[in-house]
Amino acid sequence: MPRIVVLDGHTVNPGDLAWDALSAQGELTVHERTPKELVVARALGAEVLVTNKTVLSAAVLAELPGLAGVSVLATGFDVVEARAARERGVVVCNVPAYSTASVAQHTLALLLELVSHVGLHAAAVRAGDWAKSVDFSFWQLPIRELDGQTLGVVGLGTIGRRVAVLGQGLGMRVLATPSRRSDPPEGVSVVDVDTLFRESDVVSLHCPLTESTRRLVRRERLVTMKKGALLINTARGALIDEADLAWALETEVLAGAALDVLSVEPPPPDHPLLSAPRCIVTPHQAWTSRAARARLLGVTAENVRGILTGRPQNVVNG
Repeated sequence: MPRIVVLDGHTVNPGDLAWDALSAQGELTVHERTPKELVVARALGAEVLVTNKTVLSAAVLAELPGLAGVSVLATGFDVVEARAARERGVVVCNVPAYSTASVAQHTLALLLELVSHVGLHAAAVRAGDWAKSVDFSFWQLPIRELDGQTLGVVGLGTIGRRVAVLGQGLGMRVLATPSRRSDPPEGVSVVDVDTLFRESDVVSLHCPLTESTRRLVRRERLVTMKKGALLINTARGALIDEADLAWALETEVLAGAALDVLSVEPPPPDHPLLSAPRCIVTPHQAWTSRAARARLLGVTAENVRGILTGRPQNVVNG
């Protein structure tokens, strides 16, 4: 019976979902988390490893001679040295597009919080500020209307496309960077990244992290943005030079930012964006709806079945 080991299953399934589709395919062991020093010991003897954020380096893979494949519990697969895996005949699979709806929804939630300040005003009411008011209406920060403003979408993959359409639903003009995979949604104008940053009132990041996109958002690009512009990142933390973003917020070069990802997760207590003004940070939760995690587990089970039967799908190192 094939042995399947999940190295870090807690964030994907903290107990509200079942592992049945995986356990039906072999002898399943699920670890909530695996520290670096225990990866090899726990992985030895497994035909298939399932990992979310536990790193499988070339050195680790070299110590696992019986490994047939790895299924990453995510769309991004940078936790596995895919080239080294291929050289050893180890298939690496990912799960594309499972969280599109949830991440796009969270992106919209961050945008609306930046412009409508719902959380801030609800807290003010709970604190008694409305009860003390002499007027029937009050606000601590002005509400900003998005209709007619320009949304710039960096990365026109499945999530970026969904966000572009949501922006149009709010009455926004939408710009996007080019995509080699497909044409933009109707009504979306394709421009280069520098034009997008200059012309957008809101920039939302949805591109992968590569050597060319690392520190895509840095001081020299931030200073070209409109006065009052906003930045949203639900993609990868390292797309942003975080010290430069903190500077832009502190000096009011940028009116606000909302981020679901940081370059180090969890961040150190002194991370500059945790105390930056007009900055909302959520704990990498955009993907975590129960529906999205259920899809993630379902496709992972199919990935594992494909590896075990010699018909792998969603292969990223073929």
